[in-house]
Amino acid sequence: MIYDVIVVGGGHAGIEAALAPARMGCKTLMVTGDINRIGHMPCNPAIGGPAKGIVVREIDALGGEMGVNTDKTHIQMRMLNTGKGPAVRALRAQADKVEYPREMQKTVLAQENLDVKEAIVDKLIVEDAEVKGIQLETGEQIFSKTVILTTGTYMHSKVMISDEITLSGPDGAKTSLGLSQHLKDLGFELFRLKTGTPPRVAADSVDFSKTEIQPGDDVIRAFSFDTKDHLPLEDQVPCYLTYTGEETHRIIMDNLECSSMYSGVVEGVGPRYCPSIEDKIVRFNDKPRHQIFLEPESKHIPEIYVQGFSSSLPRDVQEQMIRTIPGLENCRIVKYAYAIEYDAIKPVQLWPSLETKLVKNLYSAGQINGTSGYEEAAGQGIMAGINAALRVQGKDPLILKRSEAYIGVLIDDLVTKGTLEPYRLLTSRAEYRLLLRHDNADLRLREYGRQVGLINDEKYAAFLDKKAEIAAEKERLSEIKITPKGNTNEYLATIPSSPLKDGITALELLKRPEITYEHIHNLIEEKNESISAEAIEQLEIQVKYEGYINKALQQVEKVQKVEEKKIPDHIDYDDVPNLAIEAKQKLKDIRPLTIGQASRISGVNPADISILMVYIESGRANKVSE
Repeated sequence: MIYDVIVVGGGHAGIEAALAPARMGCKTLMVTGDINRIGHMPCNPAIGGPAKGIVVREIDALGGEMGVNTDKTHIQMRMLNTGKGPAVRALRAQADKVEYPREMQKTVLAQENLDVKEAIVDKLIVEDAEVKGIQLETGEQIFSKTVILTTGTYMHSKVMISDEITLSGPDGAKTSLGLSQHLKDLGFELFRLKTGTPPRVAADSVDFSKTEIQPGDDVIRAFSFDTKDHLPLEDQVPCYLTYTGEETHRIIMDNLECSSMYSGVVEGVGPRYCPSIEDKIVRFNDKPRHQIFLEPESKHIPEIYVQGFSSSLPRDVQEQMIRTIPGLENCRIVKYAYAIEYDAIKPVQLWPSLETKLVKNLYSAGQINGTSGYEEAAGQGIMAGINAALRVQGKDPLILKRSEAYIGVLIDDLVTKGTLEPYRLLTSRAEYRLLLRHDNADLRLREYGRQVGLINDEKYAAFLDKKAEIAAEKERLSEIKITPKGNTNEYLATIPSSPLKDGITALELLKRPEITYEHIHNLIEEKNESISAEAIEQLEIQVKYEGYINKALQQVEKVQKVEEKKIPDHIDYDDVPNLAIEAKQKLKDIRPLTIGQASRISGVNPADISILMVYIESGRANKVSE
């Protein structure tokens, strides 16, 4: 039998990469070292946060599973940055570490068109620079039209506690040794990266009275646009906040040479935005304290995840320093912190479709591409899965623009700029973040999900109803007149909002920052009692931020022509006169598809872009390619 798609790995990237093509009608195989670890959360059992939470919404809008599964299994849900504008609001959930993988495994194993095999992949079967399948450690060969690598942090991975080094994946899982060398033999350039995880402590050994409680929201929230069954608010579990102190920092500095990172044991580069506690103390030595979040891992396991306390110091030092933190003076460490180092592919060796440039029909997604985080992995996974399926179906790939999705920003950054450290999505990475909001992910991306076959009739009908509901209410409010007569100005004064001098439409009045839809509802006789909360939220944002949104859309339109200007496939950059040597080399290495992508390559300056555009417009590039 020849599969349409083989996915190597069962982590967060592998799940989306396997479910997407299977749901698109492709015969798919997931190969994973341990079926019981599908969807496993070796680090923080949290989903979402700034930018990341929006990625989860985008995955859901496209027809993915991460948001659905988080809604099923979370123990706390919280909207961040509610006091700020909609561009930076993001949902974050504390998932149940036991329930999340259990439910995900049920979904994967029940999926039509998807087989799951427990095995370790040793090599790829490659003929004439085109992948034909995989070879297992046992020597068994399985053939397919496309292959997606989602091996996470398992390629030649080492776990480190001080100078103690173990060949292992996260949480004691088996490392993959053969695949790294095989990829090098195929010509891929790999590099070493490092990440880590903090200790876990027994919940009954923590004095929570010395910490600050961090409860979930008191309103129902969900990642998925299609979730109907919600966790009762009273069943949410709180997190807690505490801090390091002067004594914590002293112990760390006195033992710094024992850290894997500072003793020279670690070769790879660690994540800048999620550093170890020793890295924080060294880099930010002027800060008297650092935040530590105590997060329950599961209702089934009485363990607390000590967020912000990642370390690779010896066990006895970890025991000393953790007991200097308020609330943890008498804690029992259940699992010690450790660092993990692994091989990753330099992502500039990928096309924007996530297909590799060296081997046709081979895709890669997730932490193997140099990213950090479950959400970044899943976002790449669904795009690699969609594009592998589209290749099998003989269709063009789906490439999300930077102005359309955080997933588009993520992939464009990886394949265009590359990364030297575990890449983490931040709102600051998106130049059009007002357009890429938590609230409008479905309006941006659900049509794409429908086009590729991941959004069924029921979900699509609900989406169209929502769009129609928003448009109809906007039209209705534009026709309702509010005048200064009666007690209108008295009511506005109670908000407070400035009085009306003349009549104004309800839609115009809603533009005032302090005015909500509820205020409008109280001022008019023609009430709409059936409008949904989602439609109200979308209506308020669209109306209040209309000027800013239109300005952003104009900027997108302005750069779109340049952004989409295609570069001929076989252009010879050595033939382009006056192109800077560095620009020439970078363009040859990355081979950007468009002028827009070329302009974001580090080392390619505006003068180089102008020269390149003139060369292409002259028609010489096409002559060379012919």
